[in-house]
Amino acid sequence: MKKYFAAIGLTITAIIWGSGFVASSISLDHFTPYQILAGRFMIGAIILGILFSKKIKNINKSILVKGAILGGFLYLAFALQTVGLQYTTPSKNAFITAVNVVIVPFIAFAMYKRKIDRYELAGTVLAVVGVGMLSLKLSSGINIGDLLTLGCAFGFAFHIFYTAKYVKEADPVLLTIIQMVTAAALGMAVVLFKGEDLPSFEREGVFSLLYLGIFSTTIAYLLQTVAQKLVSETKAAIILSTEAFWGMVFSVAILGEVMTVKMLVGAILILSAIIISETKFNFLKENKLKKVS
Repeated sequence: MKKYFAAIGLTITAIIWGSGFVASSISLDHFTPYQILAGRFMIGAIILGILFSKKIKNINKSILVKGAILGGFLYLAFALQTVGLQYTTPSKNAFITAVNVVIVPFIAFAMYKRKIDRYELAGTVLAVVGVGMLSLKLSSGINIGDLLTLGCAFGFAFHIFYTAKYVKEADPVLLTIIQMVTAAALGMAVVLFKGEDLPSFEREGVFSLLYLGIFSTTIAYLLQTVAQKLVSETKAAIILSTEAFWGMVFSVAILGEVMTVKMLVGAILILSAIIISETKFNFLKENKLKKVS
C-alpha cells in the first residue's frame, strides 16, 4: 500500500513540474534564468527551514554531505538545462532532458551491478519515445546546446539515483532542506559571479517565481525525496517523466496550445510505460492462472 502512496506522490510531483512550465515561461519575462534558479531554491530553503525548524537540530555530518551532493547535482542539472536552452530548441531541450529516464537503470547497473528489470527497461524506452512524440520537432543536427542538455539529463539521472540511495539511510526532510540550501547557495554565487543587475520586482514576475519556489521546488522535491524511500529509482524516473505530459496538458489548458494526434499518441505511450513498469503484466498472468484452474 505504501508503494501506491509513493507512486501517487511522484505523480503529484510530475503534475506540479508540468504546471511549472507555464510559471517558468512567465518568469523569464521578468528575471534572468540564473536569477530564477537562485530565487526558487532560496524560497524552498527558507520555507523548509521554517516548517521543519525543530528537525534542523538533528542534522549531522552524514546528512550534510548527502544533502550537499544532491543539491550539487540538482543545481548543475538545472544550470546545464538553462544554458543548453540558449543554443537549442525548447522541444529538443525537453526531449533530451527526459532521456534521464533511460540513464537511471544503467547507472544502477554500472555502480552496483543491479540487474536491469526487462519490464522497467521497456517502460523507460516507451517513456522516452512518448516524450519525443509530445515535444520533439525535427530540426538541424546536434549542437553545443544539445550536448549541454545531455549533461543536464545525466545530472537529473544521478540526482534521482542518489536520492533513492540516500533516503534509505537518512531523514528525507533533512536531505531536502540541505539540498535546497546547497542549490540556493550555488545559485546566488553564480548570480553574483555574473554580476547581474537587480531585477524589477513586478507583480506577475514575483507571483510566478513564488509559484516555482513554493510548488515546483519546495513541495515537489519534498514529495519526491519522501516517495523515493519506497520505490526503485527506475520506477521513480518513469513516473517523473510524465512531467512532459502534464506540461502539455497545462499548455493546452492555460496557454491555448493546440492538441495534436502526435501529442495524444505520446501521452498514451507514457501512460503505457507506467502501466508496464508498475504492473509487469501481473494482471494478465493472474487471469491465465484463473483460466487454468
